[in-house]
Amino acid sequence: MNGTAIRAVVDAGNVLGEGVTWCDRAQALYWTDIQAATLWRYTPADGETRQWTLPERLGSFALCETDGWLLLALASRLAFFRLADGALHTLCEIEPGLPTRSNDGACDRQGRFVFGTLHEPQDGGAKQPIGSFWRLDADLTLRRLPLEGVAISNSIAFSPDGGTMYYCDSPTRSIRCCDYGDTVSNPRTFVDLRGMTGEPDGSCIDDHGGLWNAQWGMGRVVRYRADGRPDRIVLVPARQPTRPALGGAALDTLYITSARDGLDDKALAADPQAGALFAASVGAHGLPEPRFAGKPPADRA
Repeated sequence: MNGTAIRAVVDAGNVLGEGVTWCDRAQALYWTDIQAATLWRYTPADGETRQWTLPERLGSFALCETDGWLLLALASRLAFFRLADGALHTLCEIEPGLPTRSNDGACDRQGRFVFGTLHEPQDGGAKQPIGSFWRLDADLTLRRLPLEGVAISNSIAFSPDGGTMYYCDSPTRSIRCCDYGDTVSNPRTFVDLRGMTGEPDGSCIDDHGGLWNAQWGMGRVVRYRADGRPDRIVLVPARQPTRPALGGAALDTLYITSARDGLDDKALAADPQAGALFAASVGAHGLPEPRFAGKPPADRA
């Protein structure tokens, strides 16, 4: 599918666009520019965009069952966020005392929020696998998942039946998966990408169980079958795509965020659409995005 027509639908200029998520109720896309501490929304029907400036960087987020609220994984804490007025209700800190911040995240099919962290070395050296994968349950209990340490968490996604979780530590160039439910077990390699020049970044799942993975530094999104075999490639006119999502009224448009982060003036001149939000028709359909089942403060008894 190298010839897939793809276009920039929002010239957002994001430093680090990430976390793109389709909301079927609002018929809108949400995503984050992590480094700019900004939440974005785009409504395809009228082309309208809106931004919310946040008090710290937003690594990832989830839609909530309660309309009008999002669950945010801010750099240092989890919080409920009310879109109407920007009210922020902090739940808990994330890895206090460690030089880490939140990164990729997604809700599982049971309405629990799974996210990971990444290492931010104070000396500017290489990132080390000192982060973790976490799950916030509907009762607002935060649990560490028994998976190996992670330097840059990414690719968190769940099979259509909810029984498999996908994830990765980007620098290892390996997408992993495990059996998933109330517990996780049998972690294993799903796709070995150690021969590639870039790194696996964010992912989404289609209704046939295919995993679509954005590949940072390679300007492409690749679909992998449930058995790990690649079968489609969508070339992105930006070197650093970060995460795909299947959205639109029929859940049949592939949206892709991208980043300008780390590109100098020369690289940006050669990559003028870096940081844009892209869209492509790919002949696949997504699934409605799972919503966090926990109750924000205004909706608790």
